[in-house]
Amino acid sequence: MKKIYVKNVSKSFGSKKVLQNLNLTIEPGKISCIMAPSGAGKTMLLRILMGLEEADSGCITGLEGKRFSAVFQEERLCEYMTAVENIRLVTPGLDAGSVVQEMDRLGLGDCCAQPVSQLSGGMRRRVSILRALLAAYDVLCLDEPFKGLDDARKEQTLAYVKQKAAGRTVLFVTHDEKEALALGAEVILLP
Repeated sequence: MKKIYVKNVSKSFGSKKVLQNLNLTIEPGKISCIMAPSGAGKTMLLRILMGLEEADSGCITGLEGKRFSAVFQEERLCEYMTAVENIRLVTPGLDAGSVVQEMDRLGLGDCCAQPVSQLSGGMRRRVSILRALLAAYDVLCLDEPFKGLDDARKEQTLAYVKQKAAGRTVLFVTHDEKEALALGAEVILLP
């Protein structure tokens, strides 16, 4: 597995500089936690890495042929579909029984047949996390994935993510140092 190198990456919107000459190395097979104050470009960095935005300058190497999976800050679920159907959208080869087993592990077994529009915010969050973790990926991007979860569900979900993502390359954005510690993440502080 190759390291991912971010070299002198800058991104602005008009006169607002979001990233300025950012340099960092992302180690393969490890969980890296990106921390910085709000507005410092954490989400923008993930978007650039995933190819959803272009940097104004600089380059990123080590992404060639890499598949990404992501949990975004906002939910990106199909409201009229069930949780199982939402997960299988990105994992069509995974049978429904296997999805239900994984949902049980996150306390979601009772809501398998409900449309996600009927689920609580915390349940929707866990469905999004499951969908990302069960997809085929080389790099997993998690943008504040545990927001909205109560302490018990957060602890359960952190343990699940740590176990499922072991040995994989994960980029994780949070403001909570406890989450980074729970995942055993290497912390990267953005300037």
